[in-house]
Amino acid sequence: MSAPPAPAPPVLSRRTFLAGTAGLALLAAGCTGSGGGGADEVTGEQAGRLDTQVAVQEELVAAYASAAAADPALAPDLAELATQASVQLDRLRAAAPSATRSGTASATPPAASTAAAPPAGSDVRAWLRERVVAAAASHAEACVDQSGARAALLGSVAAGLLGHGTVLA
Repeated sequence: MSAPPAPAPPVLSRRTFLAGTAGLALLAAGCTGSGGGGADEVTGEQAGRLDTQVAVQEELVAAYASAAAADPALAPDLAELATQASVQLDRLRAAAPSATRSGTASATPPAASTAAAPPAGSDVRAWLRERVVAAAASHAEACVDQSGARAALLGSVAAGLLGHGTVLA
């Protein structure tokens, strides 16, 4: 006896094809937003939180400079990371509504002035790593309260800083 013939491949009817394309069009329209046409609106609370993250990044850029000054042998290893942190700061400043209004971010919070340099005799790399990981955690936590591009930016900066933390480990 011979084997039974293979079943015919399913045929896509015109009705099924049209229904599927209409469904995809609706799905795509739903994923692109409300069609407000404007940029993502920022609430006062979101703006304040983003300003705080600008200050956190400013403190981190200063920490890189302090670490390089405290341990000149470490400076070449930090140069690229410090440049990346500075570029991230520029991007955060550009996204902060108050930075675009006034040309600069809001004042640094009081905690930012504490730990401006590594304690004498300490492990400078470990000191810097603590600051990098803390900044990454701060940005990651803040991105939850943002929306759109600002949330993506904070998440991206947080992920980049976690990479810095791994390099410094």
